[in-house]
Amino acid sequence: MRTYLIRRLLLIIPTIFLASLIVFFMVRLIPGDIIDQMLEQRESTNPELDRAMIEHSLGLDVPIHIQYGRWMGDIILHGDLGNSLWEDTPVIENIVARLPVTFELGLLALVVALSISFPIGIYSAIRQDTVGDYIGRSFAILCIAVPGFWLGTMVMVFPSIWWGWSPPILLIRFTDNPAGNLAQYIVPAVVLGMAMAGVSMRMTRSMMLEVLRQDYIRTAWSKGLKERVIVMRHALRNALLPVVTIVGLQVPILIGGTVIIEQIFALPGMGRLMLSAILERDYTIVTGTMLIVAVVVLLTNLAVDLTYGYLDPRVQLK
Repeated sequence: MRTYLIRRLLLIIPTIFLASLIVFFMVRLIPGDIIDQMLEQRESTNPELDRAMIEHSLGLDVPIHIQYGRWMGDIILHGDLGNSLWEDTPVIENIVARLPVTFELGLLALVVALSISFPIGIYSAIRQDTVGDYIGRSFAILCIAVPGFWLGTMVMVFPSIWWGWSPPILLIRFTDNPAGNLAQYIVPAVVLGMAMAGVSMRMTRSMMLEVLRQDYIRTAWSKGLKERVIVMRHALRNALLPVVTIVGLQVPILIGGTVIIEQIFALPGMGRLMLSAILERDYTIVTGTMLIVAVVVLLTNLAVDLTYGYLDPRVQLK
């Protein structure tokens, strides 16, 4: 296990390097130029500014491969992701300030998704072709089919029209008001977790049906074991392996979904930070944020692989 873990951690390094190359060069292909935006905005306050002065002050007056070398050198030598091109504030400070919001939203969305998908998926499998099974399958398809941005917009619009209620706009910190903080996050977390719940629900049902047809399950039934013992102790653990894979693959989708949900519900997280940085062509914030997201995705995939060994002793991690 230790050798496997070290090898996987070492493999993360070239993967991060490749991801940084893609992110750094692709973000500069976004149509529009930050220099033009700055000239237009600052023309009234400082008309003496010209393109060459701004490019030199931002370090954009050198070839792009030199810009990449400087950026990567600061990361390796100093752990510095650079400064925002607009506000001249450290990118790492912007990310650290926004990361808890995105982490809490993503964690709650994952909890909501698993809390919905596991019970309904298991019930649909053990009660196959019953009314409850049809309802569960229909609900899963509904969760997959309904777009999160549409559902979030409906949640924002119609309750305010019908009942005069809308989610709070200002962020409530957990340290200031835990109950208010959870109340603020629960609605966007449910909206974000619905699509994940649909996919996980269908996968849980399919794998449970496959496991319940195995010979060792029939043997357990013939021994007179209770249904709860057979399902929870013998069937569920073996059925969870593909489900864990699906959950791991949905983490990038979950992170991407926070961009839209944070914008709709006015949550100051990393998704909203990245969206505003893209609109403003703030290259350093976009590249720094995407690099952090890449690290999170890689570590999540590693955690999923390690979970295989825990769920199934036959899986040898070498």
